[in-house]
Amino acid sequence: MEPYKWPDAKAPIADIIPHKRVIHGDTVTDNYYWMIDYFKKGPDSTKVVDYLKAENTYLNTMMRGTDQFQADLFKEMKARIKEKDESVTVFKNGYFYYSRTEDGKQYFKYCRKKGSLSAAEEILLDVDDLAKGHAYYSATGFSISPDNNLLAFGVDKVSRRQYTIHIKNLETGEVYKDAVANTSGRAVWANDNKTIFYTANNPATLLSEKIKKHTLGADSHSDVVVYDEKDNTNYIGVGKSKNGRYILINSQGTLTSETRMIDADHPEAAFKVFTSRSKDVLYDVMPVDDKFLIVTNWNAKNFRLMECPLDQTARENWKEIIPHRKDVLLENAEEFQDYVVLSERKNGLTDLRVLKKDGSDYYIKFDEPAYDAGVGANPEYKSKTLRYSYTSLTTPSSTYDYNLEKKDQKLMKQQEVVGGYDPKEYVTERLFATAKDGAKIPIALVYKKGFKKNGNSPLLLYGYGSYGANMDVYFSSVRLSLLDRGFVFAIANIRGGQELGRQWYEDGKLMKKKNTFTDFITCGEYLIDQKYTSKGHLYANGGSAGGLLMGAVINLAPDLWNGVIADVPFVDVVNTMLDESIPLTTNEFDEWGNPKQKAAYDYMKSYSPYENIEKKAYPNLLVTTGLHDSQVQYFEPAKWVAKLRTMKTDKNVLFLKTNMEFGHGGASGRFDYLKEEALGYAFLFALEGIKK
Repeated sequence: MEPYKWPDAKAPIADIIPHKRVIHGDTVTDNYYWMIDYFKKGPDSTKVVDYLKAENTYLNTMMRGTDQFQADLFKEMKARIKEKDESVTVFKNGYFYYSRTEDGKQYFKYCRKKGSLSAAEEILLDVDDLAKGHAYYSATGFSISPDNNLLAFGVDKVSRRQYTIHIKNLETGEVYKDAVANTSGRAVWANDNKTIFYTANNPATLLSEKIKKHTLGADSHSDVVVYDEKDNTNYIGVGKSKNGRYILINSQGTLTSETRMIDADHPEAAFKVFTSRSKDVLYDVMPVDDKFLIVTNWNAKNFRLMECPLDQTARENWKEIIPHRKDVLLENAEEFQDYVVLSERKNGLTDLRVLKKDGSDYYIKFDEPAYDAGVGANPEYKSKTLRYSYTSLTTPSSTYDYNLEKKDQKLMKQQEVVGGYDPKEYVTERLFATAKDGAKIPIALVYKKGFKKNGNSPLLLYGYGSYGANMDVYFSSVRLSLLDRGFVFAIANIRGGQELGRQWYEDGKLMKKKNTFTDFITCGEYLIDQKYTSKGHLYANGGSAGGLLMGAVINLAPDLWNGVIADVPFVDVVNTMLDESIPLTTNEFDEWGNPKQKAAYDYMKSYSPYENIEKKAYPNLLVTTGLHDSQVQYFEPAKWVAKLRTMKTDKNVLFLKTNMEFGHGGASGRFDYLKEEALGYAFLFALEGIKK
């Protein structure tokens, strides 16, 4: 197949305005530093916006020949999604809660039924209606008061993850005048049904800095600060224990955490520390009837389960229940009145382990070569049923209810692929590539039956590898458009994730970050060696910190990839980590290091994609960003593309797509994101010469 013939259009060239960065005796000239202007000045900065629009125009001109194909792909992907759908109900405090979507509508309705599924439906929030007239609209953090009469919810109309909390009276339908701005979006009710606690964010840096208390009807400007976090490397949040007895404040960084609590019946009380923070100690607290359960890495790299009395919570009173294991990561625990369900990860896959009150236990096992299983929404403390989710590269998202007493289960819902889908038409495998230091890197892949291992097939390799986030396999009906046209899709569980335990994460962060990049390259080389693909047909994709991965691997091994899609990429590591006015920078020091320290600066500078662009040939590139992105600011990918344009020596295409209305997560509508997917797929298909 002949690759798509790109039009002879002229790419925009960004102005060069030298800016000198001097630190640790090192001087670096940044010709595109000026692109931060919109972030600093807002709408007054037209120069940046004009450049971003010029890049969008160039992309549209170059891709114009694929417009009809993109439209067809969008229709094809949308046609697989059930437009009129309903989530599985979740039972709490006498009501069944669920959300449902309607034909042609972009958003959803949040509903409940009292006592029985045959009861009359109550629409608590019609987000389709609320979103009218907004280019972006996100409603989140739905929280019902203990007396079931009030709903607190957060709204973001800009896509910067800054939410205003509103309160709705579910009996009268009235939305109160209370509007609490600059929050994380979720409110936590005290048991008096009139006091809420919430996380207040700094509107400039977006850091979660304070936990505040709001009383219904009061002016939110006078809300009381109940906790003020002094360590700007920690994230904070507030929640309520499952048994309803405690309000819990959690402060956590990459390496340290601390919990504070009060009795939920006494919102006026002062919060008390559960046990004081200690370097390199993480702990998570769950109250049950007569004790606290604690998941912690204290003297346990892969975590262990402990307990302590309700009135003696300091660490010296903790007693071990499940010990540390070198080959098993204890990820989390879900408490019920009579059971505790542990999520344990072994050899990169999750098992669910049930502990009974009498001390006995058993496992819920799964048998596909690669899958993802996880505990779902289980808000009812006294329940004897575990809600869990299951998916794989070939199994659509499935929700099960598992009877913890009888050990039987019921499939409550499986994602429906409209138009039909036969999992037997697709094959999934799990492989291990060996890194230079001997580490075995898991790769899960899927392809359509009939695939021949001769090196001629296109393959898209996806990776992330940061923050200890697990990139488990998942089913995607959108991905079928790739597989049905002959692509193999693969996910690499590279270091920096936590798939193979805490050490796997620690070996891919800070001064070992380069393992993440070399692992990904090793996976690409292994897939070529095993004849799943070849150099002219290998593609890569990653977003955010996975976009950093994309930037690093095209610097290190530019000839390995035919094309790369970098979504909202974090590519200007040194400059971003030096600028504490940029949202989330200080929270990230434990992940990347603080470049104000010379050793960290030197190491970061040695891999930061923006700093390491050279005069050489690069693969075909599609880069995406959002003007209002709160996680990775638009100027990082914009600067990166501008510099690549002037340095690269190849004739390959380089595109920057800026969404002028959205942020880090893309569009808020249910189907809008498919247009971005269609663009990415059309880019890959153009490079492969696939025209329909």
